[in-house]
Amino acid sequence: MASKPKGMHTALARLWAPWRMEYIKHAAEPQPCFLCALPKQKKDRKNLILFRGKTGFVILNRFPYNNGHLLVAPYRHAADLGKLTDAEVVELVRMTSRAQKAMKRVMRPHGFNVGVNLGRAAGAGLPGHVHLHLVPRWNGDTNFMPVLGDTKVLPLTLRQTWDLLSPHL
Repeated sequence: MASKPKGMHTALARLWAPWRMEYIKHAAEPQPCFLCALPKQKKDRKNLILFRGKTGFVILNRFPYNNGHLLVAPYRHAADLGKLTDAEVVELVRMTSRAQKAMKRVMRPHGFNVGVNLGRAAGAGLPGHVHLHLVPRWNGDTNFMPVLGDTKVLPLTLRQTWDLLSPHL
């Protein structure tokens, strides 16, 4: 562990993020595809599904980089963009645009990151099911916490974020 910066109070030397342990404990285990399983359950608030389209849906990322970090995915299990139908691709982009507009309205970010990680080498945590990431960004949202503490500070819970965004999608 890196040494504590000079002048940092002892109380700030530890930051608890107990929700991360669930992810850490199971990260290496083979998991069923949650992007296939969750929409079938019809429990949208519990599963953090914000919006359903004809060919895909919008869901909050359970391990977000920032509040409002969304995944936009087709219902159909496909490994990359080239395996999607034209209708699926069009709807993914339209749902991403719709989610971005909702976030602008209620969260007022200064910018966005939109990305697709295709394949494990590209950083895909779920390489078998293509999905887009939409991450709202605010000026100054990168600070010392991720650099020194390997911890991200998120001011809203996932349920609060769902409650905030869902009426606008």
